[in-house]
Amino acid sequence: MQKKANRVFRTAFILGLAGVVLACGNSTYTPPSSTSSPAALVSVSVSPASVIVGTSPSASTQLTANVRGSSNGAVTWSVNSIAGGNATVGTISPSGLYTSPAAPTSAVMNITATSAADPTKSSSSSVVLVTSSVSSTQNPQVAQYSFTAPTTAVFSVQFGTDTSYGLQTWSQHIGPSGGNSIMLVAGMRANTTYHMRISASFAGGVTYLDADHTFATGGLSSARIPPMTVTTPTSGLSPAGGVEMLNLAFVGSNQIEAAVTDLQGNIIWYYDFPTSNGTLFPFPMKPLSNGHILVTISGEIAAPPPDANLLQEIDLAGNVVRQISMTQLNQELASAGFNLVGVEMHHDVAVLPNGHWVVIVQTYKDFTDLTGYPGVTHVAGDALVDLDQNFNPVWVWNSFDYLDVNRHPFDLPDWTHSNAIIYSPSDGNLVLSMRNQSWLLKIDYANGSGTGNVLWHLGPGGDFTLTGGAASDWFYNQHYPIFLSSPTTGDFQLGLFDNGNERPDPVTGLPCEDATGAPGGGTCYSRAPILEVNETTKTASVVWEDKAPGFSLCCGNLQLLSNGDGEYDLATSTQAPPWDAHVYEMTHEDSPRTVWELEMPGTLAYRAFRIPSLYPGVQW
Repeated sequence: MQKKANRVFRTAFILGLAGVVLACGNSTYTPPSSTSSPAALVSVSVSPASVIVGTSPSASTQLTANVRGSSNGAVTWSVNSIAGGNATVGTISPSGLYTSPAAPTSAVMNITATSAADPTKSSSSSVVLVTSSVSSTQNPQVAQYSFTAPTTAVFSVQFGTDTSYGLQTWSQHIGPSGGNSIMLVAGMRANTTYHMRISASFAGGVTYLDADHTFATGGLSSARIPPMTVTTPTSGLSPAGGVEMLNLAFVGSNQIEAAVTDLQGNIIWYYDFPTSNGTLFPFPMKPLSNGHILVTISGEIAAPPPDANLLQEIDLAGNVVRQISMTQLNQELASAGFNLVGVEMHHDVAVLPNGHWVVIVQTYKDFTDLTGYPGVTHVAGDALVDLDQNFNPVWVWNSFDYLDVNRHPFDLPDWTHSNAIIYSPSDGNLVLSMRNQSWLLKIDYANGSGTGNVLWHLGPGGDFTLTGGAASDWFYNQHYPIFLSSPTTGDFQLGLFDNGNERPDPVTGLPCEDATGAPGGGTCYSRAPILEVNETTKTASVVWEDKAPGFSLCCGNLQLLSNGDGEYDLATSTQAPPWDAHVYEMTHEDSPRTVWELEMPGTLAYRAFRIPSLYPGVQW
């Protein structure tokens, strides 16, 4: 009991002595509190962590700083270590409102918030400054939208007649190091004010919508616009989406020939190329996968001057990206050792997956005493020239080497009159449409390593039997074959426009009456058929067709649209000028109904076809 009392006494004495020592100097000891906030526990965060801001014109964005670990939430702001920023880097208010520089600037700014409670604690946000501007081009219906960013970005342009926009271009990329990119904005009606803005995505999922810009389009004078009328004859049926690309020919004086219209018949794009004699036109024109347009400037009536016969790649503003003339192509053929002299590039170009273009080139050869043609005949045939990405010829095929010139069923000395060339992706071969032979030829191209041998002839008098039909059910003087199934070998479907020149009467066998036909063969008519073709059994059959309400002695095309309808171009419903073109969208039924019609009086439409938009991969 005595020992326990002594221990209690010693403990009390030690604690009391400690209290006396701590009390010296009028100081009072306060035990640590678990709720105190040492400076070491202060932290700062800024949101958003990254934001995109425009500088043309200058724009503002609100940043927020959050201070933890202190009752003092005040911060000081700086831009690139400059307190409050300045006119060069942009300014930031005490409340965190950042305003970009007035001068257009593309850079990444470091915005820092520093704790007033503990200046050693701070946090930063990246503000990515971008610039943009809209200007005109040589085409008054095309705007140039310039966008500059300091880092990688993907952007497109939204545009329309009000700020709901409604239309969009395709996307362009700015690389990791940043830079400037140009978007040509096309698809606008003439003499109209449009609104447009950039929509961009940056790393980390950060998005940006540019300030609204306006652009007032110009347009062609009314005298330069071919007459166009659109009707929708069948109630309750709506046309497929997209726009209409027109390859026109022999239009009125100085009227435009290369154009795209909306489905109301308004021109929303055109290419105004110079003509030397009034007989040159787009022969053909087609969109490319890089957003450019391929145009062959040529003529049907007479061979144009070699330097005026041009194969061009143009951008949407009409700037020539690259081109080659017939004169230059002949020089390249000679340099490469090919025994071919061309007179004219014409009718079609096949665009291959490897970037090569296969061009149809007219060439001539003299023959003596052909059947029915005594003496010397200057015969026009066709060659195919495979051009690489630098317009170097790398493979050549000549009709005079593979076909018998004594077979000339139509219009000699224009022996072959090839008008279309398509690529078969399943086997890498080519299918060539020879109008004046009424044949489609499959040529052993084998992606540039083929022999050039003709693998088959499809058409009257060829290698195939037309099942379920008479000779009159074949196609005659056709245009524009197109694959409509995959694969493109074996058993497949293809469509074309069957002009029907000299179609034999099913009873008399006499050719139908057209500008050159004989009496007694009935009246010529044109149609848009789809054929099932079997390469193994060498049989073909017509599985769908629409008989056109008229006869087009030349030109035309057929396609299937996104909604399953068919569209075809009755290039001219008259056999002599003035021409009168009609484009029809028809239901894909046994008894097709007209959904949409474009009539162009006084115009021959070499081709007219629906495309989704003026931008690859974009549907309008």
